Amino acid sequence: MQDCLFCKIVRGEIPADKVYEDEQVVAFLDINPQAPVHLLVIPRRHIGCLADVAAQDAGLLGHIQWVIAELAHAHGFADAGFRVVNNCNEDGGQEVGHIHYHVLAGRRLQWPPG
Repeated sequence: MQDCLFCKIVRGEIPADKVYEDEQVVAFLDINPQAPVHLLVIPRRHIGCLADVAAQDAGLLGHIQWVIAELAHAHGFADAGFRVVNNCNEDGGQEVGHIHYHVLAGRRLQWPPG
Protein backbone atom coordinates (compact mmCIF):
# COMPACT_ATOMS: atom_id res chain seq x y z
CA MET A 1 0.00 0.00 0.00
CA GLN A 2 1.36 3.37 -0.97
CA ASP A 3 0.27 5.34 2.12
CA CYS A 4 0.97 2.69 4.76
CA LEU A 5 3.51 3.95 7.32
CA PHE A 6 5.12 0.53 7.77
CA CYS A 7 5.25 -0.13 4.01
CA LYS A 8 7.14 3.17 3.70
CA ILE A 9 9.61 1.95 6.35
CA VAL A 10 10.03 -1.34 4.46
CA ARG A 11 10.72 0.60 1.24
CA GLY A 12 13.20 2.90 3.01
CA GLU A 13 11.10 6.02 2.45
CA ILE A 14 10.86 6.64 6.21
CA PRO A 15 13.89 6.00 8.41
CA ALA A 16 13.72 3.51 11.27
CA ASP A 17 16.25 2.17 13.75
CA LYS A 18 16.34 -1.32 12.28
CA VAL A 19 17.67 -4.17 14.39
CA TYR A 20 16.97 -6.99 11.93
CA GLU A 21 15.83 -7.52 8.37
CA ASP A 22 15.65 -10.35 5.90
CA GLU A 23 13.68 -11.12 2.76
CA GLN A 24 10.43 -11.57 4.72
CA VAL A 25 10.48 -9.26 7.75
CA VAL A 26 11.88 -6.07 9.24
CA ALA A 27 12.35 -5.36 12.96
CA PHE A 28 12.99 -1.92 14.38
CA LEU A 29 12.82 0.12 17.58
CA ASP A 30 9.41 1.57 18.46
CA ILE A 31 9.49 5.39 18.44
CA ASN A 32 7.22 5.48 21.53
CA PRO A 33 8.66 2.70 23.71
CA GLN A 34 6.47 1.22 26.45
CA ALA A 35 9.32 -0.76 28.04
CA PRO A 36 13.12 -0.48 28.12
CA VAL A 37 13.15 -2.78 25.09
CA HIS A 38 10.32 -2.21 22.61
CA LEU A 39 10.78 -3.66 19.14
CA LEU A 40 8.31 -3.89 16.28
CA VAL A 41 8.48 -6.87 13.93
CA ILE A 42 6.60 -6.54 10.64
CA PRO A 43 6.34 -8.52 7.43
CA ARG A 44 7.64 -6.79 4.31
CA ARG A 45 4.42 -7.74 2.51
CA HIS A 46 1.42 -5.67 3.49
CA ILE A 47 -1.19 -7.55 5.51
CA GLY A 48 -3.73 -5.34 7.28
CA CYS A 49 -4.05 -7.24 10.56
CA LEU A 50 -4.14 -10.71 12.06
CA ALA A 51 -7.77 -11.12 10.95
CA ASP A 52 -6.57 -10.78 7.34
CA VAL A 53 -4.06 -13.64 7.30
CA ALA A 54 -4.74 -16.63 5.08
CA ALA A 55 -3.59 -20.25 5.16
CA GLN A 56 -0.71 -19.43 2.81
CA ASP A 57 0.62 -16.95 5.43
CA ALA A 58 1.35 -19.72 7.96
CA GLY A 59 5.01 -19.93 6.96
CA LEU A 60 5.44 -16.17 7.27
CA LEU A 61 3.81 -16.14 10.72
CA GLY A 62 6.07 -18.96 11.87
CA HIS A 63 9.08 -17.08 10.53
CA ILE A 64 8.04 -13.98 12.50
CA GLN A 65 7.90 -16.06 15.69
CA TRP A 66 11.37 -17.46 14.96
CA VAL A 67 12.74 -13.94 14.32
CA ILE A 68 11.29 -12.76 17.65
CA ALA A 69 13.03 -15.63 19.46
CA GLU A 70 16.31 -14.87 17.68
CA LEU A 71 16.03 -11.18 18.62
CA ALA A 72 15.34 -12.11 22.25
CA HIS A 73 18.53 -14.20 22.37
CA ALA A 74 20.64 -11.73 20.38
CA HIS A 75 19.60 -8.78 22.56
CA GLY A 76 19.95 -10.67 25.83
CA PHE A 77 16.39 -10.71 27.16
CA ALA A 78 15.31 -14.26 26.31
CA ASP A 79 16.17 -15.71 29.72
CA ALA A 80 14.62 -12.87 31.76
CA GLY A 81 11.46 -12.97 29.65
CA PHE A 82 9.50 -10.82 27.26
CA ARG A 83 6.02 -10.20 25.92
CA VAL A 84 4.77 -10.31 22.33
CA VAL A 85 1.66 -8.27 21.56
CA ASN A 86 -0.40 -8.14 18.40
CA ASN A 87 -3.27 -5.67 18.24
CA CYS A 88 -5.95 -6.27 15.62
CA ASN A 89 -8.25 -3.55 14.33
CA GLU A 90 -9.55 -0.51 16.20
CA ASP A 91 -11.09 -2.16 19.27
CA GLY A 92 -7.95 -4.25 19.65
CA GLY A 93 -5.83 -1.11 19.83
CA GLN A 94 -4.19 -1.32 16.38
CA GLU A 95 -2.95 2.12 15.31
CA VAL A 96 -1.13 1.26 12.07
CA GLY A 97 -3.02 -0.84 9.54
CA HIS A 98 -0.14 -3.22 8.79
CA ILE A 99 0.19 -6.37 10.88
CA HIS A 100 2.93 -5.93 13.45
CA TYR A 101 4.18 -7.50 16.65
CA HIS A 102 5.36 -5.53 19.67
CA VAL A 103 8.21 -7.20 21.55
CA LEU A 104 8.47 -5.77 25.07
CA ALA A 105 11.24 -6.56 27.56
CA GLY A 106 13.68 -5.10 30.04
CA ARG A 107 11.35 -4.86 33.05
CA ARG A 108 8.73 -6.94 34.81
CA LEU A 109 5.53 -6.58 32.80
CA GLN A 110 2.16 -6.38 34.54
CA TRP A 111 -1.00 -8.36 33.84
CA PRO A 112 -3.60 -7.55 32.77
CA PRO A 113 -2.03 -5.11 30.34
CA GLY A 114 -5.04 -2.76 30.18
